[in-house]
Amino acid sequence: MRTAHVLYRRLQGGFTAISAIVILVVLVALGTFIVNVSTNQQLGSAQDVQGVRAYEAARAGVEWGLYQQLRNGACAGTTSFVPPAPTLAGYTVTVGCVATPGTNGGPVTYTVVATACNQPAGAAPGICPNPAPGQRYVERRLDVSFNQNN
Repeated sequence: MRTAHVLYRRLQGGFTAISAIVILVVLVALGTFIVNVSTNQQLGSAQDVQGVRAYEAARAGVEWGLYQQLRNGACAGTTSFVPPAPTLAGYTVTVGCVATPGTNGGPVTYTVVATACNQPAGAAPGICPNPAPGQRYVERRLDVSFNQNN
């Protein structure tokens, strides 16, 4: 009887070790999953912040283009610059202006297009959009059209 009891306890000891290993593997897999989800959320949040900054840089470009036409009377072709704001220093803005004459002597339609990106093509300040961007590339484009009598 005693021999059977010792044999039974020895079999139970092996089962406990296997259970512990299975639980450990499940906990490691769960921990890995949580780390991956957290990392992806942080990367997504950082990308959102970069998108907002690119949008604000494009807005600055639109304002610059509108000022050039409305105050200086100059619808410049295409111009690129880096906004002076410290938070937008990593972005380049390319602004273009196109004048379309009105029909039958009507008002001229001006279209200002501002494209901001964080990886411009070419030498500084570069041109946006970049036809061959790298990872983490962010770009925003704003178009504004308005009529003006000459």
